[in-house]
Amino acid sequence: MTSNAPYHIEGQDRPGRWLITCDHATNRVPEEIGPDLGISAEDMARHIAYDIGALGLSRSLADKLGSPMIHTDFSRLVIDPNRGETDPTLVMKLYDGTIIPRNRHADAAEVERRLELFHRPYHNAYEALCARRDDVVICAVHSFTPQLQNRPPRPWQIGILSAYDRRFTDPFIAALEASEILQAEAEKFGERLIIGDNEPYDGHLPGDAIDRHALHHGRLNLLIELRSDLIETPAQQAHWAALLAPVLQDTLQKTGL
Repeated sequence: MTSNAPYHIEGQDRPGRWLITCDHATNRVPEEIGPDLGISAEDMARHIAYDIGALGLSRSLADKLGSPMIHTDFSRLVIDPNRGETDPTLVMKLYDGTIIPRNRHADAAEVERRLELFHRPYHNAYEALCARRDDVVICAVHSFTPQLQNRPPRPWQIGILSAYDRRFTDPFIAALEASEILQAEAEKFGERLIIGDNEPYDGHLPGDAIDRHALHHGRLNLLIELRSDLIETPAQQAHWAALLAPVLQDTLQKTGL
């Protein structure tokens, strides 16, 4: 893929079972859309444009798990790759108090153009990676902002999202909650460890990436959300990858899935 491609694959030849995905990796506005989306640089640096810290965390996790990863390279405000093609939030016009001027008048033809340029190429490559082995385990990595505008602070350090397939998520949540290392990590910030089960978001949107690539195929999966203030720097991202990777591997081994 070229530097301007809508997605990138790293570690494609790694032998591990995992496929690490990062749907909201960057805040890049591709040249096919224009120089910007009509919002400020400050807004483009916010969580509304991408998942802060998620790309670095994904890279570190994939490396530690010896597995491939795929990530997008366009802002979620251009088109959201973690939404189904008919989802009304596919191209956001208003997000956490910010109006997106370049999206306000995006008609069906413009949405279709963005699907063809960005959304579909990513999902085609995503599915091809999944299909390389029968026992793939999809681990989608996201981050969430500590507080939405005019909302209370979010207490969770980690959210684990899932739908009806909870084969892996239930034992993984239990392992996280039982981890003394993670308890100590939370205490560094004067907090107690709180793991969100389908928090801060509902774990199932029909047509979303996990629905499309995991649930429809019976593939083992989970979606991890890290609170973004915990993974802002490369050092923090590597640190959390080192905390999470052993729990992922141990859970997979102990469950025999």
